[in-house]
Amino acid sequence: MHIAVNGWFWDAPTTGSGQYTRRLVEAVASLEPSVVLTVLIPFTPTADRAPPGDSALSGDNASVSVSPQVKLHPHPVRRTKAGKVWWEQVTVPRLARQVAADLLHVPYWASPAQSRVPTVVTIHDLIPRLLPAYRGSTSVRLYTAMVSATAQRARLAITDSAASRRDIIDQLHLPPEGVRAIPLAVDETLSPTPKADDQAIRNRLGCPDDYVVYLGGFDVRKDLRSVMGAFAYVHAWQDEIGLVVAGRLPTTDTAFAPDPRRLAREAGLPEGAVTFLGFVDEEDKPALLRGAQALVFPSIYEGFGYPPLEAITCGTPVVGCNSSSIPEVVGDAGLLVAPGDVEGMAGALIQLLGDDGFHERLSGNAMTQARRFSWQATAKGTLDTYSECLSNAK
Repeated sequence: MHIAVNGWFWDAPTTGSGQYTRRLVEAVASLEPSVVLTVLIPFTPTADRAPPGDSALSGDNASVSVSPQVKLHPHPVRRTKAGKVWWEQVTVPRLARQVAADLLHVPYWASPAQSRVPTVVTIHDLIPRLLPAYRGSTSVRLYTAMVSATAQRARLAITDSAASRRDIIDQLHLPPEGVRAIPLAVDETLSPTPKADDQAIRNRLGCPDDYVVYLGGFDVRKDLRSVMGAFAYVHAWQDEIGLVVAGRLPTTDTAFAPDPRRLAREAGLPEGAVTFLGFVDEEDKPALLRGAQALVFPSIYEGFGYPPLEAITCGTPVVGCNSSSIPEVVGDAGLLVAPGDVEGMAGALIQLLGDDGFHERLSGNAMTQARRFSWQATAKGTLDTYSECLSNAK
């Protein structure tokens, strides 16, 4: 089986789509030795930048092997909005035929309208269709309308959760038998086992001794206002517990991405009650999560929800919302309340922080729940989808 993969996000491994693409390719290659994967990679040639994968590589159609089963196939592209659409709709299906692939996998919501190679598309979520604040400019809305229509042309669709599958069937009107929910997984460096340098890492980051953590983005659906409001109750109850906020802070304070420092002040939290870490390197994340008493994550909508899975993989319970995919990820490893229920979230945090036995039980549940997710399982489900797609194509 020869799979061509749209690698638009291959060189962006810190993004969700980039991480998914790389980890999936690695896991599929590891699980099934007979599969060959050719990653189609866009690049902008410059005097000081060679195509990805090999500084000696030349020629638009040359490929370089990075493992016995994985080849990188770079192709020049303009990194503009129009260039991206051209890449997705014209270049990728043409290259998939050119490399003689049996199947094309587009690992994000951008399947081509026409492809002579059977296509599988991964649609992680439908945020631009479901949440008005994310519909963007006219060009963004037109792009969303286009990829909504082209999703109909894929043989099969993959998504990250049962909740997203329901949304895709409802919103895009894809047949239920054509949409597969295949959960994601997290990096193997995340585990509940403490490391010798954990405390040194937390000290370097500036974490207090006792804290709950928020990890993620700051756009409006993440609902940092509820985080601050709930923690104000916790601080009034026990002021030696701190809140640690991890993530790259907004450069400007807007309605779409409100500055959490302002939200903390508006919630009446005194200076020093909240520690803002900014961006946290991946290698520091396990120590940060293992040291937290809980992850607070009141996101209104998630296609999957990486931070809750990262937390429970470290044995850290979650306090979050009972909406979208979060219940699937968290299971019984946390306490979930309705979106926007600040008092309910505060009560859940206080219950978790004030009852050691309850906290220990949820930590045990977290480790059990986390074992349900692995890149091997993700790869297995994806390989099954590839096989079904090719079987249907005959």
